[in-house]
Amino acid sequence: MAGSPTEGPVELLLDEAAILGLDVLLLEEERAADWQLEVEADGGAIRAHVMQQGRRVDLSAATGLYLRLTSPEVIGAPADPLREARHVAALGLLASWADVAPLRVANRPAPMSSNGSKPYQAALIRAAGFGVPETIVTSDPAEVLAFRRQHRRIVYKSISGIRSIVHELTGPRIDDLDRVRALPTQFQRLLTGVNVRVHVVGRDVHACEVSSRTIDYRYSEGEQAAQMTAVDLPDAVRERCVDLAHELELPLAGIDLLRDEDAQWWCFEVNPSPAYNCFEEPTGLPIARSLATWLAGRDAA
Repeated sequence: MAGSPTEGPVELLLDEAAILGLDVLLLEEERAADWQLEVEADGGAIRAHVMQQGRRVDLSAATGLYLRLTSPEVIGAPADPLREARHVAALGLLASWADVAPLRVANRPAPMSSNGSKPYQAALIRAAGFGVPETIVTSDPAEVLAFRRQHRRIVYKSISGIRSIVHELTGPRIDDLDRVRALPTQFQRLLTGVNVRVHVVGRDVHACEVSSRTIDYRYSEGEQAAQMTAVDLPDAVRERCVDLAHELELPLAGIDLLRDEDAQWWCFEVNPSPAYNCFEEPTGLPIARSLATWLAGRDAA
Protein backbone atom coordinates (compact mmCIF):
# COMPACT_ATOMS: atom_id res chain seq x y z
CA MET A 1 0.00 0.00 0.00
CA ALA A 2 1.29 3.46 -0.87
CA GLY A 3 -0.21 6.62 0.56
CA SER A 4 -0.59 8.70 3.69
CA PRO A 5 -1.61 6.79 6.85
CA THR A 6 -3.71 9.74 8.03
CA GLU A 7 -5.66 10.01 4.77
CA GLY A 8 -9.20 8.62 5.05
CA PRO A 9 -9.20 5.83 2.44
CA VAL A 10 -5.75 4.58 3.49
CA GLU A 11 -6.59 4.67 7.19
CA LEU A 12 -9.84 2.77 6.65
CA LEU A 13 -8.14 0.13 4.52
CA LEU A 14 -5.38 -0.34 7.11
CA ASP A 15 -8.01 -0.88 9.80
CA GLU A 16 -9.89 -3.41 7.69
CA ALA A 17 -6.72 -5.28 6.78
CA ALA A 18 -5.86 -5.55 10.46
CA ILE A 19 -9.32 -6.97 11.22
CA LEU A 20 -8.88 -9.54 8.45
CA GLY A 21 -5.39 -10.42 9.64
CA LEU A 22 -3.72 -9.40 6.38
CA ASP A 23 -0.02 -8.62 6.22
CA VAL A 24 0.38 -5.04 4.98
CA LEU A 25 3.43 -2.99 4.08
CA LEU A 26 2.76 0.75 3.96
CA LEU A 27 4.96 3.05 1.91
CA GLU A 28 4.24 6.44 3.46
CA GLU A 29 3.94 9.06 0.76
CA GLU A 30 5.34 11.79 3.00
CA ARG A 31 8.56 9.75 3.35
CA ALA A 32 9.01 8.85 -0.32
CA ALA A 33 12.48 10.42 -0.36
CA ASP A 34 13.57 7.73 2.14
CA TRP A 35 12.03 4.70 0.43
CA GLN A 36 15.24 3.28 -1.14
CA LEU A 37 13.09 1.82 -3.90
CA GLU A 38 14.65 -0.33 -6.63
CA VAL A 39 13.00 -1.57 -9.84
CA GLU A 40 14.81 -4.01 -12.09
CA ALA A 41 14.06 -6.03 -15.23
CA ASP A 42 15.45 -9.57 -15.29
CA GLY A 43 14.67 -12.03 -18.06
CA GLY A 44 11.41 -10.35 -18.96
CA ALA A 45 10.27 -10.06 -15.34
CA ILE A 46 10.07 -6.67 -13.68
CA ARG A 47 10.57 -6.70 -9.94
CA ALA A 48 10.57 -4.04 -7.25
CA HIS A 49 12.31 -4.00 -3.87
CA VAL A 50 12.30 -1.53 -1.02
CA MET A 51 14.30 -1.28 2.20
CA GLN A 52 12.12 -1.38 5.33
CA GLN A 53 13.56 -1.51 8.85
CA GLY A 54 16.89 -2.79 7.60
CA ARG A 55 15.51 -5.57 5.41
CA ARG A 56 15.04 -5.74 1.65
CA VAL A 57 11.40 -6.44 0.83
CA ASP A 58 10.31 -7.92 -2.50
CA LEU A 59 7.24 -5.90 -3.46
CA SER A 60 6.62 -8.21 -6.42
CA ALA A 61 5.79 -11.01 -3.98
CA ALA A 62 2.71 -9.11 -2.76
CA THR A 63 -0.78 -10.08 -3.91
CA GLY A 64 -1.95 -6.51 -4.40
CA LEU A 65 -1.07 -2.82 -4.30
CA TYR A 66 -3.35 0.02 -3.27
CA LEU A 67 -2.00 3.21 -4.82
CA ARG A 68 -3.36 6.34 -3.16
CA LEU A 69 -0.86 9.07 -3.97
CA THR A 70 -2.26 12.54 -3.43
CA SER A 71 0.58 14.90 -4.32
CA PRO A 72 3.95 14.79 -6.10
CA GLU A 73 5.22 17.49 -3.75
CA VAL A 74 6.82 17.23 -0.33
CA ILE A 75 4.11 18.27 2.12
CA GLY A 76 5.08 20.22 5.23
CA ALA A 77 8.82 19.79 4.75
CA PRO A 78 11.39 22.61 4.61
CA ALA A 79 12.69 23.47 1.15
CA ASP A 80 15.40 20.98 0.17
CA PRO A 81 15.88 20.66 -3.61
CA LEU A 82 17.73 17.33 -3.38
CA ARG A 83 15.15 15.78 -1.07
CA GLU A 84 12.30 17.07 -3.20
CA ALA A 85 13.92 15.56 -6.29
CA ARG A 86 14.28 12.20 -4.53
CA HIS A 87 10.65 12.39 -3.39
CA VAL A 88 9.29 13.05 -6.87
CA ALA A 89 11.58 10.43 -8.43
CA ALA A 90 10.48 7.77 -5.94
CA LEU A 91 6.79 8.42 -6.56
CA GLY A 92 7.37 8.34 -10.32
CA LEU A 93 9.32 5.09 -10.12
CA LEU A 94 6.63 3.41 -8.03
CA ALA A 95 3.89 4.60 -10.40
CA SER A 96 5.83 3.30 -13.40
CA TRP A 97 6.27 -0.10 -11.76
CA ALA A 98 2.60 -0.18 -10.75
CA ASP A 99 1.59 0.03 -14.41
CA VAL A 100 3.28 -3.31 -15.16
CA ALA A 101 3.46 -5.01 -11.74
CA PRO A 102 2.41 -8.70 -11.83
CA LEU A 103 -0.18 -8.33 -9.07
CA ARG A 104 -3.57 -6.75 -8.42
CA VAL A 105 -3.33 -2.95 -8.45
CA ALA A 106 -6.01 -0.45 -7.46
CA ASN A 107 -5.49 1.38 -9.67
CA ARG A 108 -2.78 1.35 -12.32
CA PRO A 109 -1.78 4.92 -13.24
CA ALA A 110 -2.18 4.60 -17.02
CA PRO A 111 -5.90 3.64 -16.98
CA MET A 112 -6.55 6.30 -14.33
CA SER A 113 -5.61 8.94 -16.88
CA SER A 114 -8.98 8.51 -18.63
CA ASN A 115 -10.34 10.89 -15.99
CA GLY A 116 -7.91 13.57 -17.17
CA SER A 117 -10.29 14.43 -20.01
CA LYS A 118 -13.96 14.52 -19.05
CA PRO A 119 -15.17 14.57 -22.69
CA TYR A 120 -13.04 11.52 -23.51
CA GLN A 121 -14.27 9.65 -20.47
CA ALA A 122 -17.87 10.60 -21.32
CA ALA A 123 -17.44 8.93 -24.70
CA LEU A 124 -16.30 5.73 -22.96
CA ILE A 125 -19.24 5.94 -20.54
CA ARG A 126 -21.69 6.33 -23.42
CA ALA A 127 -20.14 3.37 -25.22
CA ALA A 128 -20.74 1.27 -22.09
CA GLY A 129 -24.48 1.90 -22.36
CA PHE A 130 -25.11 4.71 -19.88
CA GLY A 131 -26.87 7.93 -20.78
CA VAL A 132 -24.69 11.04 -20.66
CA PRO A 133 -26.21 14.55 -20.34
CA GLU A 134 -26.14 16.69 -23.47
CA THR A 135 -22.77 18.43 -23.37
CA ILE A 136 -20.75 21.11 -25.10
CA VAL A 137 -17.15 22.17 -24.54
CA THR A 138 -16.57 25.71 -25.73
CA SER A 139 -14.87 29.04 -25.18
CA ASP A 140 -17.61 30.93 -27.06
CA PRO A 141 -20.09 32.77 -24.78
CA ALA A 142 -22.67 32.97 -27.58
CA GLU A 143 -22.61 29.18 -27.98
CA VAL A 144 -23.12 28.78 -24.24
CA LEU A 145 -26.13 31.10 -24.23
CA ALA A 146 -27.67 29.25 -27.18
CA PHE A 147 -27.13 25.95 -25.35
CA ARG A 148 -28.83 27.43 -22.28
CA ARG A 149 -31.82 28.62 -24.29
CA GLN A 150 -32.17 25.12 -25.70
CA HIS A 151 -32.07 23.33 -22.32
CA ARG A 152 -33.23 26.16 -20.00
CA ARG A 153 -31.02 25.04 -17.09
CA ILE A 154 -27.37 24.06 -17.51
CA VAL A 155 -24.34 23.49 -15.29
CA TYR A 156 -20.63 23.92 -15.91
CA LYS A 157 -17.52 22.09 -14.74
CA SER A 158 -13.85 21.53 -15.52
CA ILE A 159 -12.95 19.33 -18.47
CA SER A 160 -9.79 18.05 -16.74
CA GLY A 161 -9.20 15.66 -13.87
CA ILE A 162 -8.71 18.56 -11.47
CA ARG A 163 -11.65 18.77 -9.08
CA SER A 164 -14.04 21.64 -9.66
CA ILE A 165 -17.33 22.60 -8.05
CA VAL A 166 -20.35 22.05 -10.31
CA HIS A 167 -22.44 25.22 -10.55
CA GLU A 168 -25.59 26.11 -12.41
CA LEU A 169 -25.10 28.87 -14.94
CA THR A 170 -27.39 31.54 -13.58
CA GLY A 171 -27.41 35.05 -12.08
CA PRO A 172 -23.98 36.66 -11.60
CA ARG A 173 -22.26 33.72 -13.30
CA ILE A 174 -23.91 34.67 -16.58
CA ASP A 175 -22.44 38.16 -16.19
CA ASP A 176 -18.98 36.56 -15.95
CA LEU A 177 -19.53 34.30 -18.96
CA ASP A 178 -17.05 36.22 -21.10
CA ARG A 179 -14.29 34.64 -19.01
CA VAL A 180 -14.73 31.31 -20.86
CA ARG A 181 -12.87 32.90 -23.80
CA ALA A 182 -9.67 32.23 -21.85
CA LEU A 183 -10.52 28.67 -20.82
CA PRO A 184 -12.63 26.10 -22.71
CA THR A 185 -15.27 24.86 -20.27
CA GLN A 186 -17.72 21.97 -20.21
CA PHE A 187 -21.43 22.78 -20.02
CA GLN A 188 -24.16 20.18 -19.53
CA ARG A 189 -27.92 20.05 -19.36
CA LEU A 190 -28.98 20.07 -15.72
CA LEU A 191 -30.59 16.76 -14.81
CA THR A 192 -32.89 16.31 -11.83
CA GLY A 193 -33.59 13.14 -9.91
CA VAL A 194 -31.77 11.01 -7.34
CA ASN A 195 -27.98 10.96 -7.16
CA VAL A 196 -26.51 7.50 -6.67
CA ARG A 197 -22.84 6.87 -5.91
CA VAL A 198 -21.58 3.43 -6.86
CA HIS A 199 -18.28 1.88 -5.82
CA VAL A 200 -17.10 -1.09 -7.84
CA VAL A 201 -14.35 -3.28 -6.37
CA GLY A 202 -13.55 -6.14 -8.69
CA ARG A 203 -17.06 -7.52 -9.19
CA ASP A 204 -18.39 -6.26 -5.86
CA VAL A 205 -20.80 -3.34 -6.12
CA HIS A 206 -21.73 -0.97 -3.29
CA ALA A 207 -24.28 1.78 -3.96
CA CYS A 208 -25.87 4.57 -1.96
CA GLU A 209 -28.45 7.21 -2.71
CA VAL A 210 -27.35 10.76 -1.95
CA SER A 211 -29.95 13.34 -0.93
CA SER A 212 -28.80 16.94 -1.09
CA ARG A 213 -30.26 20.41 -1.62
CA THR A 214 -27.18 21.49 -3.55
CA ILE A 215 -26.23 20.60 -7.11
CA ASP A 216 -22.76 19.38 -6.11
CA TYR A 217 -23.39 17.34 -2.95
CA ARG A 218 -19.67 16.97 -2.29
CA TYR A 219 -19.66 20.54 -0.99
CA SER A 220 -22.92 20.54 0.99
CA GLU A 221 -22.49 21.40 4.66
CA GLY A 222 -24.48 22.17 7.80
CA GLU A 223 -28.23 21.98 7.35
CA GLN A 224 -27.70 21.27 3.65
CA ALA A 225 -25.29 18.38 4.29
CA ALA A 226 -25.87 15.39 2.03
CA GLN A 227 -27.72 12.39 3.45
CA MET A 228 -26.62 8.96 2.25
CA THR A 229 -28.54 5.67 2.28
CA ALA A 230 -27.29 2.28 1.09
CA VAL A 231 -29.38 0.88 -1.77
CA ASP A 232 -29.53 -2.12 -4.09
CA LEU A 233 -29.20 -1.39 -7.78
CA PRO A 234 -31.32 -3.03 -10.47
CA ASP A 235 -29.41 -6.02 -11.85
CA ALA A 236 -28.96 -4.44 -15.28
CA VAL A 237 -27.52 -1.22 -13.82
CA ARG A 238 -25.31 -3.18 -11.46
CA GLU A 239 -23.81 -5.21 -14.31
CA ARG A 240 -23.40 -2.09 -16.43
CA CYS A 241 -21.34 -0.51 -13.63
CA VAL A 242 -19.11 -3.59 -13.41
CA ASP A 243 -18.69 -3.64 -17.18
CA LEU A 244 -17.86 0.08 -17.24
CA ALA A 245 -15.19 -0.27 -14.56
CA HIS A 246 -13.78 -3.28 -16.43
CA GLU A 247 -13.69 -1.39 -19.74
CA LEU A 248 -11.85 1.48 -18.05
CA GLU A 249 -9.46 -1.03 -16.43
CA LEU A 250 -10.31 0.32 -12.99
CA PRO A 251 -10.80 -2.49 -10.45
CA LEU A 252 -11.65 0.26 -7.94
CA ALA A 253 -14.04 2.85 -9.34
CA GLY A 254 -16.36 5.51 -7.93
CA ILE A 255 -19.20 5.96 -10.42
CA ASP A 256 -21.53 8.96 -10.22
CA LEU A 257 -25.05 8.13 -11.43
CA LEU A 258 -28.41 9.85 -11.45
CA ARG A 259 -31.83 8.20 -11.71
CA ASP A 260 -34.29 10.70 -13.22
CA GLU A 261 -38.06 10.96 -12.77
CA ASP A 262 -38.59 8.57 -15.70
CA ALA A 263 -36.34 5.92 -14.08
CA GLN A 264 -33.65 6.47 -16.71
CA TRP A 265 -30.08 6.10 -15.49
CA TRP A 266 -27.43 8.65 -16.35
CA CYS A 267 -23.70 8.65 -15.62
CA PHE A 268 -21.68 11.81 -15.02
CA GLU A 269 -18.17 10.45 -14.52
CA VAL A 270 -15.98 7.73 -13.05
CA ASN A 271 -13.55 8.59 -10.27
CA PRO A 272 -10.39 6.42 -10.56
CA SER A 273 -9.21 7.16 -7.01
CA PRO A 274 -12.37 7.57 -4.96
CA ALA A 275 -12.38 8.77 -1.37
CA TYR A 276 -14.67 5.86 -0.56
CA ASN A 277 -14.47 6.43 3.20
CA CYS A 278 -16.80 9.42 2.79
CA PHE A 279 -19.48 6.98 1.64
CA GLU A 280 -18.64 3.97 3.79
CA GLU A 281 -18.65 5.78 7.14
CA PRO A 282 -22.23 7.18 6.96
CA THR A 283 -23.75 4.08 5.31
CA GLY A 284 -21.84 1.09 6.64
CA LEU A 285 -21.18 -0.18 3.11
CA PRO A 286 -18.22 -2.62 3.33
CA ILE A 287 -16.16 -1.00 0.59
CA ALA A 288 -12.86 -1.26 2.47
CA ARG A 289 -13.50 -4.96 3.17
CA SER A 290 -14.11 -5.62 -0.51
CA LEU A 291 -10.93 -3.74 -1.41
CA ALA A 292 -8.82 -5.48 1.23
CA THR A 293 -9.95 -8.95 0.19
CA TRP A 294 -9.56 -8.16 -3.50
CA LEU A 295 -6.01 -6.95 -2.96
CA ALA A 296 -5.35 -10.10 -0.95
CA GLY A 297 -6.07 -12.12 -4.08
CA ARG A 298 -9.68 -13.01 -3.69
CA ASP A 299 -13.10 -11.41 -3.99
CA ALA A 300 -15.27 -10.53 -1.02
CA ALA A 301 -18.04 -12.93 -0.12
